[in-house]
Amino acid sequence: MAARMATVRIGVDVGGTNTDSVILDDSARTSSNRGVIAHFKTATTPNVTDGIEIAVRTVLQQSAIPLDHIACLTIGTTHFINAVVEHDARRLSKVAVIRLSKSFTREVPPFSDFPLALKEIMYGYHGYLDGGLHIDGAQESPIIESQVVRECEQIREKGITSVVIAGVYSPIDDHFRQEDRVREVMLRELPGADIRENASILNASILRFARRTIRGFRSAMKRLNLKCGLYLTQNDGTLVDATSAARLPIRTFSSGATNSMRGAAYLGGRTSTIVVDIGGTTQASAYVTVAGSIGLGGGSIVRESPGGSVMVGPDSVGHFLTTQARVFGGTTLTATDITVAAGADIGDASLIKDIPQSLTKSLLEGIVDVMKTSPEPLPVLLVGGGSIISPDSLQGVSKLIRPPFHDVANAVGAAISKVGGTVDLIQSTVDQTVAQAVEKAKAIAIERAVKAGAEKSTVEIAEVDAIPLQYVANQVRIIVKAIGDLASGGAELSAVDGTPEDEDEEFGEEEQKAVKTEIREIETAALDIDAYQPQIVTSKGTGIPEWYVSEVDVAWLADGCYVLGCAGGGSPFPEYIQLRDQLRAGQRLRIIDSSHLAPEANIYWGGHMGSPAVSVERLAALETIDAIKELMDYLRHDSFDAVMGLEIGGANGLQPLLLGSTKHFDRPVIDADWMGRAYPTYWQTTLCVYETGQLVPCAIASGDGKHILMTKTTDDEIVDRALRASCSEMGSRVGMAARPTTTDRVRNYGVLNTMSLAWRIGRCIARAHAKNTLTTVAEQIVDEIGGPKTVRVLFRGKIISVERRLFKGHSYGEIMIQQLASDEEEDAAEPISSGYEPAATGGFLKIPFKNENIYAKHISQSGEEKYIAMVPDLISVLDTQSGKALGVPEFRYGLRVTVLGITCSPRWSDTEKGLQIGGPRAFGYDIEYVPLGVYIEPRSVILEYA
Repeated sequence: MAARMATVRIGVDVGGTNTDSVILDDSARTSSNRGVIAHFKTATTPNVTDGIEIAVRTVLQQSAIPLDHIACLTIGTTHFINAVVEHDARRLSKVAVIRLSKSFTREVPPFSDFPLALKEIMYGYHGYLDGGLHIDGAQESPIIESQVVRECEQIREKGITSVVIAGVYSPIDDHFRQEDRVREVMLRELPGADIRENASILNASILRFARRTIRGFRSAMKRLNLKCGLYLTQNDGTLVDATSAARLPIRTFSSGATNSMRGAAYLGGRTSTIVVDIGGTTQASAYVTVAGSIGLGGGSIVRESPGGSVMVGPDSVGHFLTTQARVFGGTTLTATDITVAAGADIGDASLIKDIPQSLTKSLLEGIVDVMKTSPEPLPVLLVGGGSIISPDSLQGVSKLIRPPFHDVANAVGAAISKVGGTVDLIQSTVDQTVAQAVEKAKAIAIERAVKAGAEKSTVEIAEVDAIPLQYVANQVRIIVKAIGDLASGGAELSAVDGTPEDEDEEFGEEEQKAVKTEIREIETAALDIDAYQPQIVTSKGTGIPEWYVSEVDVAWLADGCYVLGCAGGGSPFPEYIQLRDQLRAGQRLRIIDSSHLAPEANIYWGGHMGSPAVSVERLAALETIDAIKELMDYLRHDSFDAVMGLEIGGANGLQPLLLGSTKHFDRPVIDADWMGRAYPTYWQTTLCVYETGQLVPCAIASGDGKHILMTKTTDDEIVDRALRASCSEMGSRVGMAARPTTTDRVRNYGVLNTMSLAWRIGRCIARAHAKNTLTTVAEQIVDEIGGPKTVRVLFRGKIISVERRLFKGHSYGEIMIQQLASDEEEDAAEPISSGYEPAATGGFLKIPFKNENIYAKHISQSGEEKYIAMVPDLISVLDTQSGKALGVPEFRYGLRVTVLGITCSPRWSDTEKGLQIGGPRAFGYDIEYVPLGVYIEPRSVILEYA
């Protein structure tokens, strides 16, 4: 068969069990065979290069394509992520992490969010050096060489050879080059070590294994006399040349799942299905949680507990399937054994007569159910060599589809991948407009795509995002991705940095057994959400019931706070990690009801002020704690009685728990705040609605030693403006402590039971995940917190445009949401009953924001406009797939969303001043406020469960 030179590709998928290959003519996509000229599947061998060589040689022989007609060899591999998911100490190295920051990041140390088993394998050491930058590029502290040398001594003593250097704001460090300077010293002090600047821990841990694997790929090509370019697939569906992949193997994580999706869509031609790839150890559903995904493949190990439950993976016998699986005379029960029990003709079926045939069906039904967002039957597209495991019908599946070449879909996905170039940088807008900065970034992305191997004439911009940086003048972050078709020829073969190719290492079965590390896992039973009750303990000293917050409670509070943030307030995730770690270290967090406050209580309150982007980079310091100490010193207070939050929305919703923790002030947190949501300014509080002058004296602290006190004011608004000007000069993120308040003000002016409200919303989201009812999570929240007269589903659709701009430190912009076309919609878990229908259907929904969402305006297909919600009522945008809130930084084109409206506290809506401070006119919109519904005070968790 003749094919044009530039369009013939070899695609290979190297899995833990099988190695697949295809030769595909990209110019024949519309033909009956979808351009697939030849395909072959073989067992993955202990030396992966043998399997690749067999697979590629076979398809070359089948197709008789001349070697000089091959445009490229593209390989997708699960090898690198398998090493992580399977917790394989043989392929993972101990890592030392050195952070550059004199003052920040210590409250969330490296490995904080790692699964315990993975941390035990990979954690080697972590340390801190003076250094780091601020968001404006100024140096927080210079590098001190003697500190670097001391850290090298620690690393050398522990025998660690993989080191990660990560400096705060290092991506914008074009002047001081702090990471480069530290790397130079470390290379001198630690000869032979792998030292990577600004790299991830996972990437550093698998570097040696990645180089060894890619050298094997190159060796196979040389033996096959292939001189075309060698590429690996990345997790975004694009390609990376082999040399770059050896430096950043983490980019290939989950590329198998991506290749599977692309190959399935290409072969099956369907848009609204669940794709189930049965044939890899590490395929996952909607999104990837490394080391926490579902593992199911031919070699996946199956275990049945005494109680009858079944667990599959995540470990696998991999390429030892033919010696370890029971149907081949081995002793390990694998998914292949279950396949044979279900009727497949593999191995010796007489060896697995004791396995019930129903086991296969129940396993698959359970996995499909986890992937679904509603229990309604949906079509399933089956791909992968292990798809023979599936019976002809499954409960919860309307139709099972196996497209042509389904068993090599991953290899097809690899063969059709494009080449990408990505830019993520911060640019100044002093001498150029934002539009000009975007065009410059586009040009760089296109240049990078071409340099990576794309044909220039085919390159197009796939993604553009311009994000102004809050509290930083004339700076904008621009993200651009360009993609194009792979040019003919490609990169020449070259050596991978590190060990020479003739020193390639491979591990056999016996060595694998010898080095495999047994990991102690903490056994935890699945949480019964409906049966769970928070711990309410009556204090022996005061007789007051206190809510002792658990890890479960903190997780639910975090999710609920982000919903109440109305797209602002910043992600609560760093605060959640800190609180979780404090609980694990034995610290205690307490919440009390406002009705139990002593009449004379002295109550401190505050929170973070500034850019959430800075918090993401710096993680955390003790800014708010420092601010409270500064204010206590000024007011000569030795102590106080309770702590309260500025706002329940976003990250600040969890701040009072950090302040009240036994690690810091050991004070109870009041179940209340001053907003009942998030607002962009300090003076937009219910306290300021009813009294003037209650914000001062106040203090702010930067976390790196700079403190400011403001003692007097003529009005409340100027306090916020003055502090924000200082905040910009102090690193664009500060902790704030306000004038201590009193019990009567909390009860009369505060928004009560808002921590209870956040907890209940978070519980709804957790329950929807557990019961796979995410499509109606909004309706579940409606039921939980007041019913349809208080909470409304406003709209469902997908984001079709996002605009952002910056003015005086605030992020302004708007999103436009369009109702989904009928073929894009997912069936709801159950019919939506009367009173729960969205407030608007069809057309579009426009939501402008100033840090937080301001109003929701429906625009019909005919152009008729109607406001369906507005501040001070809450407008939250939920990710329909996860049920969780989206903040302004997460708004992206194409996201499926559900918009939720929640009636605000009458502290805002029942007074003219409340609407002046928190209503539409406070944001410059001449709109008459129309209440969303009737407010119902949230039920107190403490009073309910005491």
